[in-house]
Amino acid sequence: HYSGLEEAVYRNIQACKELAQTTRTAYGPNGMNKMVINHLEKLFVTNDAATILRELEVQHPAAKMLVMASHMQEQEVGDGTNFVLVFAGVLLELAEDLLRMGLSVSEASYRVIEGYEKACKKALEILPDLVCCSAKNLRDVEEVASLLHTSVMSKQYGNERFLAKLIAQACVAILPDSGHFNVDNIRVCKIVGAGISASSVLHGMVFKKETEGDVTSVKDAKIAVYSCPFDGMITETKGTVLIKNAEELMNFSKGEENLMDLQVKAIADSGANVVVTGGKVADMALHYANKYNLMLVRLNSKWDLRRLCKTVGATALPRLTPPTLEEMGHCNSVYLSEVGDTQVVVFKHEKEDGAISTILIRGSTDNLMDDIERAVDDGVNTFKVLTRDKRLVPGGGATEIELAKQITSYGETCPGLDQYAIKKFAEAFEAIPRALAENSGVKANEVISKLYAVHQEGKKNVGFDIEAEAAAVKDMLEAGVLDTYLGKFWGIKLATNAAVTVLRVDQIIMAKPAGGPKPPSGKKDWDEDQND
Repeated sequence: HYSGLEEAVYRNIQACKELAQTTRTAYGPNGMNKMVINHLEKLFVTNDAATILRELEVQHPAAKMLVMASHMQEQEVGDGTNFVLVFAGVLLELAEDLLRMGLSVSEASYRVIEGYEKACKKALEILPDLVCCSAKNLRDVEEVASLLHTSVMSKQYGNERFLAKLIAQACVAILPDSGHFNVDNIRVCKIVGAGISASSVLHGMVFKKETEGDVTSVKDAKIAVYSCPFDGMITETKGTVLIKNAEELMNFSKGEENLMDLQVKAIADSGANVVVTGGKVADMALHYANKYNLMLVRLNSKWDLRRLCKTVGATALPRLTPPTLEEMGHCNSVYLSEVGDTQVVVFKHEKEDGAISTILIRGSTDNLMDDIERAVDDGVNTFKVLTRDKRLVPGGGATEIELAKQITSYGETCPGLDQYAIKKFAEAFEAIPRALAENSGVKANEVISKLYAVHQEGKKNVGFDIEAEAAAVKDMLEAGVLDTYLGKFWGIKLATNAAVTVLRVDQIIMAKPAGGPKPPSGKKDWDEDQND
């Protein structure tokens, strides 16, 4: 129970500020990495806000609101989670200043909420005017790679050109004519060894598995997929066989062998030359698979089995029956390869428009490859956003400073107490270029004053130059630092909603059992007759 409503409001704001501060230092290409150890004692080294929040167990109910907002951003856009956290944290920090100005907390909260909502509405109205260009052709690898630079750069600064090209190749190869792009169709396979520059893209799927039999390579593969073990069928009921002499014993095992032989021969006769199974492979079945030159691959994961079916166009069969032509999958080649010292099975499509692409990531440590995988995820999500809305806004704090400038002007035209909140909302946008500058080791106030000066001259696309030694600015459109319009739109909307929700809370009531001693347990079955 908190002492007074005011104290509760300030405590909520304080918890959210601390959470935002954690991820603020990780913002941008020069952001610091966080070392997170989760409840399973697994180590994560990353500056990706979505991962940090997923692995942290945030207990404070108000801070959980910000976590929910950033999860929503992750689901809606797939990138920009840190923007939501930083922006919402600053909105609450500035709201605290307004609450301390003298009005009663309930009245001040109402005024701040009203002002923030007005300013958010205005910001979303201004945003379409700040669009600097649009994606022209999403089937051009070079153009797509240039649009993905910014997203990848914030996670893997220095490797963004190489990774953006890989992601672009993978995405363009599987973009369907309908334009409905599915993020799950880009798979990632991580193999320790070599370096990032040894990473590559394959049209098809790669599994960290070895083949079961002797056949290790098949061209023009016809694939039979089984979700059951590659073994003889076992009856559901137990049967007892009485064997009287040695001849009967020989015939019994021979009958089983003949049955297995017939089953595998039927599969080979159907035209299939690769068998993929979701269960164990019996020794006898393996012998006959080798006899009929069938390549055998075992996949333990049912998800992998489903994705493979999608890639090669096969149907997973529940019993060892010979597949029909419609049930069989096709791909150009299936082969066992060695990457580093890891054996992999590759299902390769030669033609470009395959259903699934795999990005093969190489790196010196698992942590490094996990971080590259997160950068790839962000790049793929950015591509998906561009298939929905091709508009782009300048990055590097240019959009934020322009919004801050225009909303400040709007605030001055508003009568009443709302204008203070609207101006604070505009000031909150400064947190983005400020975070970029601080993380790059440059004086933030100098950068912000330079940006305001340039934007007053009408140059909307000018943002902070992170590569310069001192506080410098440059045109973001020319530099190719671009953010997606939808990413900014949802980021502003969700951050404002989260901040307003926290400000509306004046009490946290936890449902917990009351204190006091536990009731006596008493004797069990006290009412039963002892003589029974």
